[in-house]
Amino acid sequence: MAELLRLPAEKLFQEELEILKKEEKGSIPEGWLLSPKSVYTFIAGGTAGKKEIAPKYIGNKRLIEMAIATLVTDRALLLIGEPGTAKSTLSELLAAGIHGDSGKIIQGTAGTTEEQIRYSWNYAMLLANGPSRQALVKSPVFRAMETGSIARFEEISRCSSEVQDALISILSEKSMTIPELGEEISAVRGFSIIGTANTRDRGVNEMSSALKRRFNILVLPTPGNIETEMDIVRKRVGELSAQFRLQAELPSEELVEKVVTIFRELRAGMTMDRKEKLKSPSGVISTAEAISLLTNSMALAGSFGTGQISEKDVAAGLQGTVVKDEEKDSIVWKEYLENVMKKRGTEWRKLYNACSEMNGR
Repeated sequence: MAELLRLPAEKLFQEELEILKKEEKGSIPEGWLLSPKSVYTFIAGGTAGKKEIAPKYIGNKRLIEMAIATLVTDRALLLIGEPGTAKSTLSELLAAGIHGDSGKIIQGTAGTTEEQIRYSWNYAMLLANGPSRQALVKSPVFRAMETGSIARFEEISRCSSEVQDALISILSEKSMTIPELGEEISAVRGFSIIGTANTRDRGVNEMSSALKRRFNILVLPTPGNIETEMDIVRKRVGELSAQFRLQAELPSEELVEKVVTIFRELRAGMTMDRKEKLKSPSGVISTAEAISLLTNSMALAGSFGTGQISEKDVAAGLQGTVVKDEEKDSIVWKEYLENVMKKRGTEWRKLYNACSEMNGR
């Protein structure tokens, strides 16, 4: 049997979920697999019996508690933040810990339709026999309502206003009408929606105040300090390395620190010592981009190098990560190389030379 490229959280951490369920001592809300405290342990880390539960979300622990507390009630949850703040990861972990099923997903795009939120029809069966339950194609939200589970709506703000508004009645009434069948579906207890929205996407459609009122909104901040961001990068790069079986050593502490420093400075428009203002590139320089850069550098080193990440491996990815708009960003990147990186002395010399070579000098 072919190996799956990516396992959902409930499969990837199945052993931990089973142990947490076995060792459960708290009160379990109706329709949940675990108590709120056990869901928190699953996400934030801790112990269950003699088993050590690994932390899966590195960030403000209070936000995890607030997210779980929201889902105990009949309120939907909206996670807002810049790219790379682990909105989708937290959404998936919450659904996996609460219901053991993170797979009821709608991916919001400009092409998402109202039918993808509510229901559509198998048109061959519809033409043959008319409207019927058998011809009904249920959306992830529909299936979550029927089973009392969580539907995940990624990037809500990328959908048109008309599509967003289809959620209002569902979240208000906890029901869905099917006029063609003369039926109304009421949600089973435990149903909720976890949405995510990107604050930096230029293609967003602002959510209406009516829709926002149906959610409890949590803002996931970017990592507050370099140590936290480095922890996130190291953890995720290690996971991806194992997942893809990359034939390379993990990046050194020094290299991780340099990459995270570059990203934080370009993102903030200021050097770490706050002594020099910088221009920021047009694209998003997020933690997720740093993770992708180092993972790709490992792939380069393992496939075409010695298995140890070199400055040239990192420079190759940095160029493409920063320079999204050739005309503007190439100037921003060149100024950063000459005015910041070049002046940092011997420790940065190899990376500066490799980046300068990629930049066409």
